[in-house]
Amino acid sequence: MVPSSEALLGPGTTAIRCPKKLQNQNYKGHGLSKGKERQQRASIRFKTTLMNTLMDVLRHRPGWVEVKDEGEWDFYWCDVSWLRENFDHTYMDEHVRISHFRNHYELTRKNYMVKNLKRFRKQLEREAGKLEAAKCDFFPKTFEMPCEYHLFVEEFRKNPGITWIMKPVARSQGKGIFLFRRLKDIMDWRKDTRSSDDQKDDIPVENYVAQRYIENPYLIGGRKFDLRVYVLVMSYIPLWAWLYRDGFARFSNTRFTLNSIDDQYIHLTNVAVQKTSPDYHPKKGCKWMLQRFRQYLASKHGPEAVETLFRDIDNIFVKSLQSVQKVIISDKHCFELYGYDILIDQDLKPWLLEVNASPSLTASSQEDYELKTCLLEDTLHVVDMEARLTGREKRVGGFDLMWNDGPVSREEGAPDLSGMGNFVTNTHLGCVNDRKKQLRQLFCSLQVQKKASS
Repeated sequence: MVPSSEALLGPGTTAIRCPKKLQNQNYKGHGLSKGKERQQRASIRFKTTLMNTLMDVLRHRPGWVEVKDEGEWDFYWCDVSWLRENFDHTYMDEHVRISHFRNHYELTRKNYMVKNLKRFRKQLEREAGKLEAAKCDFFPKTFEMPCEYHLFVEEFRKNPGITWIMKPVARSQGKGIFLFRRLKDIMDWRKDTRSSDDQKDDIPVENYVAQRYIENPYLIGGRKFDLRVYVLVMSYIPLWAWLYRDGFARFSNTRFTLNSIDDQYIHLTNVAVQKTSPDYHPKKGCKWMLQRFRQYLASKHGPEAVETLFRDIDNIFVKSLQSVQKVIISDKHCFELYGYDILIDQDLKPWLLEVNASPSLTASSQEDYELKTCLLEDTLHVVDMEARLTGREKRVGGFDLMWNDGPVSREEGAPDLSGMGNFVTNTHLGCVNDRKKQLRQLFCSLQVQKKASS
């Protein structure tokens, strides 16, 4: 039996038919049932190439059926390479969803992220003044290399002796990163990139960013760490973003010191780097859950300081998304689960290091597996292929609605934003995540509403 458009898209909604100009061999249609009316979607056809926690979650989801090879799908958790090669040649029916925005790299490539944040900060200064623009001062001074090399040298000479960090703009897991304090190190890098380019004329020089290194990171047990936090964006126009309650702090395995800038086990917190350390413990890993981290900070600095810190972290999410809101192609078929990397310094100031379009979904421990399983289950609840939600929910499992074309209040009803005096944002990062209880209540309530209206 072929499912109907009403069952798929909701009452009163008509399925969009593939235009004739797209009906050729260059386009692959998805969600389409050729030559027949849709009656009821008995199952959701999913596809993914990722063989990790994600596959476990998708295969165990009731009513979801795996599609392999060239089969038609309703939901595709794709990798960014597929998106780059196929998006413009793929027709998707109304209900179909894929896991990336077309030009996600505006936020997730290190150089574009900084470019967009700098532009947005200038815009805010023009439109709202310096005080509002200062809310974007959460990323270190950064230069794109090699195109801003001369600007970098000028800045470097103003502050001799400080530490800088070089990062390739499009690599992950700590690959290609190094710290330096001498211009000679950059000169050597430039020579290396030029010589490799001479050998392969068709391959351009790999772009890097040179970023001022945060020399005073907050330490726990003498070790450096950063935070991995998950933000789910369902739309950019209007901006519709959810923040997950859980996440983790990733620790380095070696005590922090600036005396040894060549030791990656001191300075890079990436799990891919740390697990190669000789004294890495695979069962313990090098992570704390965010609840534990928040409790630790509260015991050291008091709840008020922690509230301020987490409010500043919320500001990073919102401002970074707003900085790309007008440049990201907001296709209704797309959603994206971002992995934010946040560093905290000794003054409890948060810094945005980078945003990941494909945060690791491979578990490094049992606790990590449970976190990522719940995260992915709740992501699928929000994406809502089953069309169970009303669209008015402020919480779904571990996700809290943070922004819905404007800030979302914890309190019910329309908030008074005139002075933002009593306004409290609907975010609960690092707080209790009673997701199972909340989901039971949510879906029970939805069933009651459905019966009442039928």
